[in-house]
Amino acid sequence: MSNITVTHSDSGLVRASVLRTERISPNFVRVTIGGEDFDRFRYLGFDQWFRLAIPVRESETLDRMPDRFGMGGFLRYLTVPKGVRPVVRNYTIRNFRQDSSEMDIDFVVHGTQGVAGPWAATVEPGFEVALIDQGCGWKQTEADRILLATDESGLPAVAGILRDLPANSKGTALIELFDSADQQELQAPEGVEVRWLERSPSENPGSTLMPELSRLDLTADHLAAFSVGESSIATGVRMFLVSERGVPKTNVIFSGYWKLGRATF
Repeated sequence: MSNITVTHSDSGLVRASVLRTERISPNFVRVTIGGEDFDRFRYLGFDQWFRLAIPVRESETLDRMPDRFGMGGFLRYLTVPKGVRPVVRNYTIRNFRQDSSEMDIDFVVHGTQGVAGPWAATVEPGFEVALIDQGCGWKQTEADRILLATDESGLPAVAGILRDLPANSKGTALIELFDSADQQELQAPEGVEVRWLERSPSENPGSTLMPELSRLDLTADHLAAFSVGESSIATGVRMFLVSERGVPKTNVIFSGYWKLGRATF
């Protein structure tokens, strides 16, 4: 579930190639892509996200990818036979450098689990991909206090929001990981506290985040929240804030990036 509005950018389908990769922590790989198509790409910052098309098999091609991914574009994508249709996954821009036309994408890698993670762990420079910009979920707000909540899958989104928030912002960011070694150095306003939480790999996502959330001193007035990650975290945070703290539904942006039991990375 999600209440994030999809934006269909004028940049359309952007083609790029892998420039380099880096294992930035035990369970994260950063893939840097670039290309001339980025000259027409509009970078928005925050949690800007996109559809990433990856031809993971030799038979798959980018030639029949649509320029947009609205209803019409998605139906066109589905008409491409599975044998030549590239895998499409949603990702967040971790960093973008307009001067060099480079974009960093951080992938959670769980060994051979999923599709995009194993691809990121083994891809070589020169590999061609394509992406379609879909805008930002976070909306600029004059709220007195903000709350950001996520697991490892939403770390790039929360990192981007923290980086681009106004300097006078106040609030809390709860980031739950299954391995504390995946913590990153983040840019955040001085008034926003970043709390790193660790759950056991055998525990379900949210097992440490939800109890921590219940202990926060939150008020409904002028609170803006952003909750993404595993589906139970995204919806659980929203339900708690609305039901237990009286926060208006419109003040809580949420999106389930993945669902436990389904390999979607």
